[in-house]
Amino acid sequence: MSYDLMVFTKESAPKSRAQFMQWYEEQTTWVENHGNVGLAHVSRPLRGWLSEMVKVFPAANGPFAYAMYNNLADYNIGKDIIYVSFSEAAAKTAYTTALALAGKYEVGFFDVSTENAAILFPENGRLLALGARKKEPAPRKGWLGVGWLSPARTR
Repeated sequence: MSYDLMVFTKESAPKSRAQFMQWYEEQTTWVENHGNVGLAHVSRPLRGWLSEMVKVFPAANGPFAYAMYNNLADYNIGKDIIYVSFSEAAAKTAYTTALALAGKYEVGFFDVSTENAAILFPENGRLLALGARKKEPAPRKGWLGVGWLSPARTR
């Protein structure tokens, strides 16, 4: 078994859970063919996230592979996403590290291995669950339903 997660560019992902899950399925069919282009096709925030992540969890294969290390990860890199698999033993550290870096680089975060996991989007320096975006409070209504006319002002 493995522990999997995904980070993504906030602009590319749909903002409803149903649409996001459909988009996720499309992204992870890996129809993109970037060959040996490297990271040129990947957004700057995703590249930043990856550059720090591989310091803690070096790649098990590919151009970023580091053969003599115990905490290896399998990175699958797309234009708008990075999908990563870790050993079960590394799950907790992988989750906390990836989540912290997602906030730092303002990329979205999806815990693939957790059923009904929250889909987190960066907003104003924080990661917020899809559907939990801060709404502006409704103006307070007075006695007659008008904000400036309350029982205290009608006397």
